[in-house]
Amino acid sequence: MSADTAGPETLGSLSDGPETTDPNSKQAKEISGKSPMQIALGRLRKDKIAVVCALVVLFFILVAVFADLIAKAFGVDLETVSACEVLECNFAEPGVGYPKTGPPFHSFDPEHPFGLAPRTGADNLAHWIYGARTSLMIAGAATLFASVTGIIVGLVAGFAGGVVDKILSFIIDFFLTIPFLLAALTIAPIIIDRFGTSDSYETVQIASLIGILSLFGWMTVARLIRGEVLSLREREFIHAARVLGMPTRRILFRELLPNLTAPIVISISLMLPAFVAAEAGLAFLGIGVTGSASWGQTIANAVPYWSNYPLYLWEPLIGVVALVLALNLLGDAVRDAFDPKTRR
Repeated sequence: MSADTAGPETLGSLSDGPETTDPNSKQAKEISGKSPMQIALGRLRKDKIAVVCALVVLFFILVAVFADLIAKAFGVDLETVSACEVLECNFAEPGVGYPKTGPPFHSFDPEHPFGLAPRTGADNLAHWIYGARTSLMIAGAATLFASVTGIIVGLVAGFAGGVVDKILSFIIDFFLTIPFLLAALTIAPIIIDRFGTSDSYETVQIASLIGILSLFGWMTVARLIRGEVLSLREREFIHAARVLGMPTRRILFRELLPNLTAPIVISISLMLPAFVAAEAGLAFLGIGVTGSASWGQTIANAVPYWSNYPLYLWEPLIGVVALVLALNLLGDAVRDAFDPKTRR
């Protein structure tokens, strides 16, 4: 009994043609019998930019999932070695602290394809691979929790209305007024002071970062879902469900939620790259992930060596830019595919 069953209205609004599409036209025959999701996916498959971006995102996902196998295949790991074994430690010679092999002063080293980090001797490829895992794991988990929270709050606020809507809207507006960076700068020292000497500090740090990103990311989803629900709750299929005595929970999750697929998918596709960039930015400032490999942390460590060792900085920077750009372009393509009013 959802709005998707309204055949002519759904197909007409989701088609690429005008609202008065000829039912006998080729375009109408192509979309007949297809759900809005199938129509949107068909548009995405025809979008070359979306396909390329999806492949780029898939590449990073595979790197994150199979990080251990990839690192083992290249013979690299995160374990540090005695610095003077791989670095120039003779202070009487130039290039102190830089690798003895590979860039910036030597030819390519197949044992360390991305080179070694100065001063520490850490393998850059290993940190790049595991940095991709850290970034996607934190951004993906934060996106999941923020989306679920925003969807539930938006559904309840939009459908209940009245006092409940006013209270939830006030909570949403209150969280929107809190500066994200200021809150992160405040919470990070508390976590370090409380769990800095704990054996589980790395896990606590990642969990707290996911919590911070989720805490300040659900409000936009909630406002979007609330607005959609305010419109949908006056539709005929919702009135019919109420007349039949359908429980509120069933109306919310079986009738309203399926009709919110498009805004939910769009919100997730745009939230994920924002969290990837936020994770890298917080790590760069030293208040994000510091106990494990992170692109932002590597960028912060590479800045002092930019003039002599630019590759050290470019490697994680290209990873962040490529992933965020691919996710943003893919998010725009998803929005265009699901929004019938958008025209390329």
